[in-house]
Amino acid sequence: MSLSLLFPLGLLALASLLVPLLIHLARRHHYAPLEFAALRWLRAKARPRQRIRFDEWPLLLVRLLLLAALAVLLARPLLHGAPVQTPPWVVVAPGLSPPTLPAGSEGHWLAPGFPPLQDTAPAGQQPLSSLLRELDQTLPEGTALTVYVPDPMRGLDGERPRLSRAVNWRPVAMPVAAPVQDTAPQLRVSGNDQEPSERGVLDALQRAWSGQPLSAPLATSAVPEQGQVGVWLADAPLPPAWQAWVHDGGSVLAVSTKAATRTGTGTTMLQDASGKAAVMRHALGRGQVLRFTAALSPDALPILREPSFPRRLLDQVRPLPSPQLAAAAAQAPLTGASPPLAQPRDLATWLLAVIVLLFALERWMATAPRRGASA
Repeated sequence: MSLSLLFPLGLLALASLLVPLLIHLARRHHYAPLEFAALRWLRAKARPRQRIRFDEWPLLLVRLLLLAALAVLLARPLLHGAPVQTPPWVVVAPGLSPPTLPAGSEGHWLAPGFPPLQDTAPAGQQPLSSLLRELDQTLPEGTALTVYVPDPMRGLDGERPRLSRAVNWRPVAMPVAAPVQDTAPQLRVSGNDQEPSERGVLDALQRAWSGQPLSAPLATSAVPEQGQVGVWLADAPLPPAWQAWVHDGGSVLAVSTKAATRTGTGTTMLQDASGKAAVMRHALGRGQVLRFTAALSPDALPILREPSFPRRLLDQVRPLPSPQLAAAAAQAPLTGASPPLAQPRDLATWLLAVIVLLFALERWMATAPRRGASA
């Protein structure tokens, strides 16, 4: 164990120790000499050397200790390496019934803030994996942890959680709701002046995605609806209404007839078999513009002949979400993470108790009746 000071400059208050020393020196008893007639004719002797003498030194000692304790309190001492006794923790994912807690353990919900099980269960889906990592770094090292999670488990993130301690993993079987049927997005083309070859490619894409033909073109001033994919067949920049729609999270396939319009910076998202860029991505707010690097025809874009092109383009238009449901047994936390940092123990509470006791002792000694009688 080691001791450190959060505010070392607080020790400058130790200079106040001079105050009671000076007070006791100023208030000490002075003895006046008394002449005796019988001793007048005796030979004078050398006077003894005077020494500094403190009256009531126990009271002085208590006052010095009181001021020293106040100075140390201002410096905020912290004790490092002190053993922390923490009872075992039992955490339960929201949606499960709280189990019977073992004697001497604490129960909490696996939710932000880790509220006690006595509180109402938090509503909504929780990021269970992230919360487990946070809890692992919050609890002191060596604290036993039991986790109740639903099986299958939701609230996953990119990887299996890795903690600094072994966990008593308790999956609880739960019914699973039927998944929502995945629907492919609908292409909505702007204008009526597209070339037959372009419309044929777009129609083939729509049929490959959903099995339905291409919808009728949008009106000149209209924008796609939420969940649809816009197709901009023009050399002009996107109009303000389309730009606002993309900023809100929409995706647009841009096809230009002029080579100068197709050039520009961006991120290559799709390449053909020869490694040539076929689709470039331009971020715009929360959405994106996917621009073809050549005219929308198999001769200009050989990638259109590849059987995997519709699926590859669909993955860029609507990226696949990360897994959100998995067997709880397969998500049991791994070990090997860095242990949590040991939290130092603040000694301010103990110092305050000592200061109160010293102050009470000082007042009792300073006002004692026997002190007034001896003064």
